[in-house]
Amino acid sequence: MPALTWSVRSVDHAADGEAVYRELFAAEPVAFWLDGGLTDRSARRISVLGTSAGPDAEVLVRDVTDGDVFTELQELLAARRTDVPAELADVFSGGYVGYFGYELKALTGGAAAYEAPTPDALWIWANRFVVIDHDRGRSHLVAVHAPDDQEALDWLDRAAAAATSRWMGWVDPPAISLLDVEQHLEQDRATYLAGIDACRVALEAGDTYEVCLTNRVRLPPVPDPLDFYLWQRATNPAPYAAFLRYGEIAVASSSPERFLAVDADGWAECRPIKGTAPRSADPAQDQLVAKALAEDEKTRAENLMIVDLIRNDLGRVSEPGSVQVPQLMVVESYQTMHQLVTTVRGKLRAGVGAVAAVRACFPPGSMTGAPKIRTMELLDELEPSARGVYSGVLGYLTVDGRADLSVVIRTAVLTPRETVVGAGGAIVLDSEPVAEYDEMVLKATATLGRSG
Repeated sequence: MPALTWSVRSVDHAADGEAVYRELFAAEPVAFWLDGGLTDRSARRISVLGTSAGPDAEVLVRDVTDGDVFTELQELLAARRTDVPAELADVFSGGYVGYFGYELKALTGGAAAYEAPTPDALWIWANRFVVIDHDRGRSHLVAVHAPDDQEALDWLDRAAAAATSRWMGWVDPPAISLLDVEQHLEQDRATYLAGIDACRVALEAGDTYEVCLTNRVRLPPVPDPLDFYLWQRATNPAPYAAFLRYGEIAVASSSPERFLAVDADGWAECRPIKGTAPRSADPAQDQLVAKALAEDEKTRAENLMIVDLIRNDLGRVSEPGSVQVPQLMVVESYQTMHQLVTTVRGKLRAGVGAVAAVRACFPPGSMTGAPKIRTMELLDELEPSARGVYSGVLGYLTVDGRADLSVVIRTAVLTPRETVVGAGGAIVLDSEPVAEYDEMVLKATATLGRSG
């Protein structure tokens, strides 16, 4: 690949993400917005907005039948491996932004049971982007380009102007947010409850210990996916909020869950969520709900089983003895719900990069159950369609070896044909079927920007 130059301009304020997106990226055929400034639930709050443009523009679009996209992406990153400007070293430094969809489980031990209508992998080479460092109150405008590319320098001038803009608009509720979720379920109440019963049979037979049974809400298309995302981020803010667009496909996510982060020293971190309870408007009652979630034996068992699975996944690519659990089952509270979260960390072995770590842990154990391979086989029998982007992972992989990806939950996939929201929950022997159904509906409703 030809040598590339990193041109960076920094400004001493945190730019307005919506204004930057509208002015620089809304008209681009592909664009992304990793929207990290909405909550205080991350050690560093970073937003990254960008596109791929110019002579080296690239979007990697693959289905599982196209070959091993993990290896392909790993090779592309290795070919562009470089030292990056110091100001980008602990934020996003350039690389690929996108997702691995759930059906790529066929490359990591699962089966190709269904074909998704959206690409199984979509990765945008980020060569025009803005990094907003919310905590330090700075923004970095970045063009990655060939040394003689004047267009890239002109783009930096446009970016500098956009970084001073502010957007004061308000988005009305999208029509689909007012619809009754239960009337649009792919598996209606009776069918989903029957699926839970089938899970219990498999649990009693010892085929599995936990099953993440999911459903799809199929809604009409929306006129403007960006407006939908702006409504979602206003009503259900989340630390891994994201908006990704590729032509007529858009992904609007309000995910609270980190799948995997890899830092510059090779430490990998997963933060699985198992355990959800709705917020209460009454502060005293809300505290009681959070306390009950933290102490619920069934919920703690669900969480612990997934933690053990992730320790095993991460252990396959980590230095012996380095896998640790620094935070076990802590309640984190978001606008619409409380969640029970654990942190698992491991030091990657020498020669193991971020993409290899993703492969080892994919798909997210919190979205399959345990043991992973056998439980995915059961899910293929119980769920009637592809999960697609939902239950996969979304985020970035950088040219200097770092990564940060979320689990694709609380997410809508928007196309001209329909809007699809996935939701589910972990089924164990102690599960109460109606409560599991209600939790699934709660999660889908929150994705649409409603509290229920």
